[in-house]
Amino acid sequence: MASTTSTNKFFFLLLASFAIAQVVQAGDADITSDFLAPPGATVDGNFFTYTGMRNLVNEKPPANFTVKKVSMAEFPALNGQSVSYAVLQFPTGTINPPHTNSRSTGLLFVIRGSLEVGFVDTTNKLYTQTLQTGDMFVFPKGLIHYQYNADPEKIALAIAAFGNASAGTEPLLATLFATNIDENISAKSFNTDVATIQALKASLASKA
Repeated sequence: MASTTSTNKFFFLLLASFAIAQVVQAGDADITSDFLAPPGATVDGNFFTYTGMRNLVNEKPPANFTVKKVSMAEFPALNGQSVSYAVLQFPTGTINPPHTNSRSTGLLFVIRGSLEVGFVDTTNKLYTQTLQTGDMFVFPKGLIHYQYNADPEKIALAIAAFGNASAGTEPLLATLFATNIDENISAKSFNTDVATIQALKASLASKA
């Protein structure tokens, strides 16, 4: 019994230290110039322009939930500017599974269709809403949240704005079951057996 208690305490402290490290690292660093450009980059109007969303205008809706990110990885001019975007496309019945954005608050704007959304605060209280076209919803930084298109006929399209050039998205299921956390630890944490954990991992791998 004492050994189990010690293991649980160690696992809790490990998770707590990870969470604290994430908070410490959160947020864009202040810059002392107007903008940051990679070494050797040609800085003109093209540097400050991103054209990767043009194909959204005429392309057919995707078959699965799709996210098109515009962070500093895709658009280097965002580095140090504390802003990034994502376009989320939801075919009927699709979901953006529970995840967190450790470095930024998210502001979601529905521009087509409707979405059921929700987040869980640090007291484990769930806040939900059904958003219609033109509605906005804020997801506080670091909290687990999701979006779901429950409409059986209409697609949904939304834009997410973030207050960081790299919002830091961590999918909850992938973090828990598609990493190298020991299966015995996962089984004990979720009060189940190793076979169940292995089945969850296999299910995630088949959808990747």
